Amino acid sequence: MKNSMYCTRSVSAVLTLLLGACLQIPAQTQKAGTANNTQARPPARRGLAGGNGQYKQYPPEVLENGHKIFSQNCAFCHGANAKGGETGPDLLRSVIVLDDENGEKIGQVVLNGRPDKGMPKFNMTQDQISEIAAFLHDRIRAAALRGTYQILNIVVGDAKAGEAYFNGAGGCTSCHSVSGDLAHIGSKYDPVTIQQKIVMPREQRYRRGVAPAPETAPVTVTVSMPSGETFSGKLDHIDDFTVALTDANGDYHSFPRDGDVPKIETKDPLKAHTEMLTKYTDSDIHNLTAYLITLK
Repeated sequence: MKNSMYCTRSVSAVLTLLLGACLQIPAQTQKAGTANNTQARPPARRGLAGGNGQYKQYPPEVLENGHKIFSQNCAFCHGANAKGGETGPDLLRSVIVLDDENGEKIGQVVLNGRPDKGMPKFNMTQDQISEIAAFLHDRIRAAALRGTYQILNIVVGDAKAGEAYFNGAGGCTSCHSVSGDLAHIGSKYDPVTIQQKIVMPREQRYRRGVAPAPETAPVTVTVSMPSGETFSGKLDHIDDFTVALTDANGDYHSFPRDGDVPKIETKDPLKAHTEMLTKYTDSDIHNLTAYLITLK
């Protein structure tokens, strides 16, 4: 009898231990799983938006100033819209820009340059850097929310004022003709495409059911060697240390630079458009658009 009771108590004790262990395992597994999930989550970008996806809003005048400063100093390499240019990368995908807050990280690159990548130093104030940062952050916000963006009616300008600007202060007639290259442009392209070609002539916006704008002529370069030999073609890359081009036969050439040797001459067919980016007002752009769409 004693042996029987002893066995029963022993079995009960073992069952109790096993049951307790089984009850503890799920709790331990859940805690471990929670810890792993927490570690797997990437930290939120503090420069642009937190976990709730709320993007910072900037005053229009700050964005306009930032766009002008960027156009004057950065657009040649990084593109008019910061999405990459002839030599510079897409800044809207840059980790530095994504992690930036009020220009603190962007400023380090702007003020110190990146000699290893051919980027020079720029002497800018903190306000200028902050405005460039605001422009870049706003471009990232627009790209992130593009799925909810709707293009509204952009034909809000004065066609008569646009015609006067085209023939006068804008200097458009020095390169264009309403009876030549721009004849019937209002029938060929929609207002969005026409306005894009005014402010972002090298970027293409492809939209279903809408004819794409014509390809723009590339930047060309002529490299004159001390020996008298010259090479010409489409500019692929240029910085303080190297210049590279692709000639008419499709051959790629790269040359080291030492000061003014070899002699470099570049030609940008869209130079006038690039220079106008710092002079256009919103009214000029809208008026030009309103005028050009009347050229049926």
